[in-house]
Amino acid sequence: MVKNKNNHNSSEIGALLEHIDDKVTLVAEQYTDLNKKVDRIEKKLDVVAEDVEVIKMDIEFIKHDLKNKVARDEFAVLERRVSLLESRR
Repeated sequence: MVKNKNNHNSSEIGALLEHIDDKVTLVAEQYTDLNKKVDRIEKKLDVVAEDVEVIKMDIEFIKHDLKNKVARDEFAVLERRVSLLESRR
């Protein structure tokens, strides 16, 4: 048995290195899986961002249309005026 100055034999060191290598491989695999998940999330986020832009444009269009419409109270006033004008004929 070969012993180094810290009183460990080469088979113990080999087993320890193999254990560390297994753990590093596991971390690397998990890192790869996480990168794939992040890529999928980024793609979904891009779709959501596009949807939000479409929604914003729709809201602006609706707001513009609403500005061109008469409010209920204004409509009631106009109805009364038209009724008065029609009754004067």
